[in-house]
Amino acid sequence: MAVAVLLVLGVAAAWSVLIPGVSAWENIIVAVIGSLRLTGPVAAAFAAWVAVRRRRGTGGRSLTPWQAVRAPLAVLVVAGGAFTATVLVLAIRTMITEQAGRLLPSGLVMGVAGLALYVVIGWVTGWLLPWTITPALAGLGCYGLFAGLAQGPPWADRLTPATREPYDLFRGLSAAAFTDQTLWLLGISAALLLGWAAVVTRQALVLAAALLAVLAAGTGVARLFTEPGPGSAQQVVYSCQEWPIMVCVHPGMHAGLPELGSAFIKIASRLAGTPGEFSRLEQHPRRDQAPLAPGTVPIHVDDLAAGFAERAADEFVEGLGTKCGGTSASGYRDIVIAWLRGKPLPGGPLPEHQYAAAWFSGLTEDQRRDWLRLYYADFTECRLQSTHFGGQAGQTTQTVPPGQGAGGGRAVPFPRIPQAEPSYQAPGVTPPIPTLPPSTPWKSPSGKPDTVPFPRS
Repeated sequence: MAVAVLLVLGVAAAWSVLIPGVSAWENIIVAVIGSLRLTGPVAAAFAAWVAVRRRRGTGGRSLTPWQAVRAPLAVLVVAGGAFTATVLVLAIRTMITEQAGRLLPSGLVMGVAGLALYVVIGWVTGWLLPWTITPALAGLGCYGLFAGLAQGPPWADRLTPATREPYDLFRGLSAAAFTDQTLWLLGISAALLLGWAAVVTRQALVLAAALLAVLAAGTGVARLFTEPGPGSAQQVVYSCQEWPIMVCVHPGMHAGLPELGSAFIKIASRLAGTPGEFSRLEQHPRRDQAPLAPGTVPIHVDDLAAGFAERAADEFVEGLGTKCGGTSASGYRDIVIAWLRGKPLPGGPLPEHQYAAAWFSGLTEDQRRDWLRLYYADFTECRLQSTHFGGQAGQTTQTVPPGQGAGGGRAVPFPRIPQAEPSYQAPGVTPPIPTLPPSTPWKSPSGKPDTVPFPRS
């Protein structure tokens, strides 16, 4: 019954830790280790329950060293069997699809060592406090202790049977760190169990073994704290797709390529010809500041949960320039952001924003591209104002200087709405727009016109 309960809890807890959509072995290791947050306290409560019954059944009789450690080792075998079954369930799931990365056995061994610490703490607690309520106290106490350490100072999480968070798919997992954690966890578990056995059996040899276990635990702690910090991101062989721009992501997230391409193709076409033009997207960790090739821009994708492509596109567009501090400037910037994302133009908090949105909505798509090419620096540096949106009185059109419009030397007229008074025109009233000559269609890096339909994600 204990194996069945621990297996169900372990699979449920590991499934909740899995990064959605990531097909990588490191994701499985992090998930099974993360399941110890729930299965560990349950195993401690089970060990405490067995210890309480064992303490009452001995009746104060003296025990040999083997008789003392046999029962807690049996509990550890039961809990370890449930942990192994959890690993097998997740491994079978991952073997069905192609997985990136590699399976680290040291990570699985560290998980078993962490489970042993939970069991030993529960056993010692149940033996010292042979009460009916002790199993519940042991489980809740272990949960609170390790949860507090995980949320505590940076050095504290190294002492817990868990991986460092947040887990970075690009940095991977360290086999050396897992080995040091295993040495610490096994050493402290053996020290607690043998120390308890030395008190129960009153044998000096068992106490000497406990002292050796303390030395092993100390060695593991010393190695953990002298371990260098996380290095730079590992070299990743990207998984790419060109449709029609090149989109490259971590190989464990290749399933998200079509949706990312659909979300960014319109943004690429609207930024063509501006300083923000790009032809290749690369997924990078947020803390990575590595230089990129010309025409390449970074994107950040944490997982492949529902709406991941929309979130990545929103973050990319928002990061094109600095955020505006004032209400007036931010309202004009929001109009351009909404157009780049293909969303309805916002009315804005002020009347001039409503006027600007009505003016901008009257432009054709080619006119908007030419407008952005002309005023891209003002957009990214938060210098947009009413004069950029037809706010100058006494003018009907503004002409882009030769060489700055679409097509190189073509002059592109922008409509101007005359203002008789300082007050702004009511929102929704759009004046007639003069007909413009056709603009050159945007082309993909391969040289083919952009005639591919754009499905909505």
